[in-house]
Amino acid sequence: MRPESLPDTLPRRSVLAMTGGCAVASASVAGVASATAQSDEDSVSRESFAIREGTAEETTVYVTTSDPSGPTGFVIGGMHGNEVAGYKAAGKIADWAIGTGTLVTIPEANAVAIERGTRNDEHGHNLNREFPEWGTPGTKLARAIWDVVTKYEPDVVIDLHESTGIYGGNASNGVGQAIFTGEGSNEAARVTDYVNRNYVDDPDLAFQVGGFSSPNARPQDLLVHKASRDLGAQAFLAETYSGVSLEKRVQWHTAVVERLLTEELSPNGTVNESEPSAQTQSQSQPQSQSTDTTTESTGSTSSKPAAKITPLPTWTSVSSLDRGQTITLDASQSKVPSNNLDCYEWKVGSGGSFKEAGEKIDVTVDQNNYPVALRVVAENGSTDTDRVTLSLGC
Repeated sequence: MRPESLPDTLPRRSVLAMTGGCAVASASVAGVASATAQSDEDSVSRESFAIREGTAEETTVYVTTSDPSGPTGFVIGGMHGNEVAGYKAAGKIADWAIGTGTLVTIPEANAVAIERGTRNDEHGHNLNREFPEWGTPGTKLARAIWDVVTKYEPDVVIDLHESTGIYGGNASNGVGQAIFTGEGSNEAARVTDYVNRNYVDDPDLAFQVGGFSSPNARPQDLLVHKASRDLGAQAFLAETYSGVSLEKRVQWHTAVVERLLTEELSPNGTVNESEPSAQTQSQSQPQSQSTDTTTESTGSTSSKPAAKITPLPTWTSVSSLDRGQTITLDASQSKVPSNNLDCYEWKVGSGGSFKEAGEKIDVTVDQNNYPVALRVVAENGSTDTDRVTLSLGC
């Protein structure tokens, strides 16, 4: 059954998980009037504070912290004031409950542009072009946002946007329905697969994966570029297509964020049986049945293998390849109980079937969003499958 909505929670093994409702208290950026609201279990705290306080650019930062401590996720929306779904979704995400780690959210980053309903502020500044790598952000607002990022040192940074066109391997006609990321990250492909299967009915609106532009190519000076290259964070820029309903775009954004945080901040990218859509699906599925089929396993849990595809060299980005480029995919990081491996099986492309092959294969990319799957088979017959989508950079 296709999920219809996301509750205000994430799986326990991601950085965000349901813990109970908490009220949000306000605080100044300097902490002079800092206040914190504790949950009934006294394990989750929420605080908020203003940046650019007392100016037209004033906006609120929301911080949710859980005990036990864990990774940190940072989500921002409203960098462009006319991209409504991004800041609406970020506002919902700011209210999510967490079970471990820290969630930092700036829903309405560019308050002036949001008030005007325009991409840029009244001076024509594009906020998302004010973050030069290894340099000082170009405006007071950009510097204030970057101060928040560096204060919390997030493991994952996600920036939510919209586009009037749909991404098709290059940005000339728009960048909607895409997740852009840096080198060495397979998570965006896993997330697009999940969101497309569970939330996208029209194949023309399927999410794709794109790579960040290089430091010397446009677009430049994006927040996610700086977070990735200056801080080493896993950074993602998610774009929805503005030609569908606001409700649907907000749903897509929240689904993307949920899965990215789960993929990046959970061990091995796994989640427990409690998917975010579990309330919707409980009437049609047994509670123990997981809806995430990014990896597929058979056999007993005590003896099943764990498939893992690694690009070689390891710094190769599977999401920003050149047409005609050949990439090596390695299965050696897969885990097999007691080293009782039977074989590696690979499936290249959208058609065909799994075929036994070696530990490594070479794949030449001649089209965008080219799927490759690895199935690891143990001697006891149990299997596990990992997938990666090879994408052309923009």
